[in-house]
Amino acid sequence: MEQHYKLFRVRELADNDEDFIATLAEAFIEEMAPDLERLKKAVAEEDYHNTYQAAHKMKPTVDLFELGVLDTLIEVQDWGKFTKTGEDIKPQLAIVAEAVENALVEIKTDFNL
Repeated sequence: MEQHYKLFRVRELADNDEDFIATLAEAFIEEMAPDLERLKKAVAEEDYHNTYQAAHKMKPTVDLFELGVLDTLIEVQDWGKFTKTGEDIKPQLAIVAEAVENALVEIKTDFNL
């Protein structure tokens, strides 16, 4: 439990209400998987606007669950925000994707989702 994510800030936000923590974990699963797919697609298509939007939407959740890749996600976001043509953001995307995917698997297991 909690190898690829941390619940410290979630517990703090939820005031240790286990039902609310479980609800936040469920929301993580429901939101992050499609958001990550949107981000991957946007980067692959060099869609800077959607890259920015998807990364920006993911930031609070990545931060709340402390996935350890917030700074890297911000790099991806800024690639889209500032239309950094000619810059390869795929290595940073791979780091973010791995962290999110690992957290998704672990949270599903830990919360029986």
